[in-house]
Amino acid sequence: MLASVPSEALTGLEGHAVDVEADVVAAAPSFSIVGLPGAAVQESRERVRAAIVNSSYEFPSRRITVNLAPADLRKEGPSFDLPVALALLQATGQVRRRGAGTDEPRGRCADDERRRGRIAAVGELGLDGSVRSVTGALAIAEGLRRHGATGLVLPAANASEAALVAGLDVYPVRDLREAAAVLAADGDGAGRAAAPDVADLLSAPPPDDTDWSDIAGQSQVKRALEVAVAGAHNVLLSGPPGAGKTMFARRLPGVMPPLTLDEAIAVTRVHSVAGLLPAGAALVTRRALRAPHHTISSVGLVGGGATPRPGEVSLAHLGVLFLDEFPEFGMSALEGLRQPLEDGDVTISRALTSVCFPARIMLVAAMNPCPCGYLGDRERACACPAFRVRQYRSRLSGPLLDRIDLRIEVPRLAPDERRRLDLDETSAVVRARVTAARERQLARLRGTGAYANAHMTVRHLRRLCRLEPDAVSLLDRAYERLRISARACDRVVKVAQTIADLEGAASITVAHVGESLSYRFHGDDLPLG
Repeated sequence: MLASVPSEALTGLEGHAVDVEADVVAAAPSFSIVGLPGAAVQESRERVRAAIVNSSYEFPSRRITVNLAPADLRKEGPSFDLPVALALLQATGQVRRRGAGTDEPRGRCADDERRRGRIAAVGELGLDGSVRSVTGALAIAEGLRRHGATGLVLPAANASEAALVAGLDVYPVRDLREAAAVLAADGDGAGRAAAPDVADLLSAPPPDDTDWSDIAGQSQVKRALEVAVAGAHNVLLSGPPGAGKTMFARRLPGVMPPLTLDEAIAVTRVHSVAGLLPAGAALVTRRALRAPHHTISSVGLVGGGATPRPGEVSLAHLGVLFLDEFPEFGMSALEGLRQPLEDGDVTISRALTSVCFPARIMLVAAMNPCPCGYLGDRERACACPAFRVRQYRSRLSGPLLDRIDLRIEVPRLAPDERRRLDLDETSAVVRARVTAARERQLARLRGTGAYANAHMTVRHLRRLCRLEPDAVSLLDRAYERLRISARACDRVVKVAQTIADLEGAASITVAHVGESLSYRFHGDDLPLG
């Protein structure tokens, strides 16, 4: 007897429709899975066998063939355990789906019609029949809804994120018997997961363990970072050990604008596929701060692997990627950042597939001015020979530095600043100014696909940024005398536009361009690219 259960395979963040077909015939006992199954899918034979028996069903002593259609699409992961088990129970008559009959469409040409209106299933099975959580539930639910399914049986731990998808009934289950009951009744009478209150989730106050006011003094650095956050610009912080570079970076998400619903769903999708979404969580509501160690590989930073997975640059999507000890990262890892910083996404190509992960990040890099860290320090002399300083700085290539908009020197605090007891502005105060500036940007960039000044293209710059004549003149002089690249010149304009947005100015003045140039070129203590 033949039976099928719809499911979904993930390639990166993209869902692909899969029909799990089970055929049970009277012949020598065997159990085979075909249709380009990966190792975890092949191993599901033993999990399914034990789960069926331990759930008080009968495992057929016949020849069993499970086909994962289409057969030319690679299937990975344990999420096919549950649909395989349900298809087998249907094929042996132990579960009879209401309304199923001999007039059901057959053949590849009827795949879409057969799937439409059906209840799909995903989930990993334990040997005792329990249903365990899977990764990528949100992307799977979105794909199933797009492919015409009206219901989804999945682990209870994944129900909250899948319920974000409108128009798809989500049936959370804890074991195989519950899943079989939902399928047999075509969802009638089964408990559906309620859609989470996203407005309530997004409006929750941010944690107060790190606040902008914790940092004493450093008013110039705070101003520069406020400009960077307002326009989502990349930043390079340079200063001696203990000056506060890491402290600043870890407080940046707290002064960034709150995530919108679309942004939160985009971030949740990536974290869910990577398996980083906490069990039972519906939505990522805080901008990410990812801070990988400098020993990370290029695959870990950018993404990849035999089965492409998102790297740190994608896990920091719409948030902050903090790279401390910037020159200590491997050359291949750093150079792999160039395309994501320019395009806002990462494309990973393999022999059988090509995967694209989002990577709209604010890069915050930190470095010492020299190997010992005290070059230019007011209180401690540098012990590094000149050739060591040049060697240390040469680890950062010109093209990579050209993609960093602001280069900020973080000096050692003076004794009177360090002893200050009065608090500076809180994160909430700075966040209000940044949010107002970002709203001006969104209004100006509406319909362009960009959401911050850092993401404007050359066409956007020419069409949307209004420079006053003296601002144009200053920019031309800087282009000629400093011999900067055309890309660097455009980035100076983007930062100047952000400064204007913070002030609510209608056009970019010479003061805005001057401040922008000061953030990019402040002397010979940093490589200028």
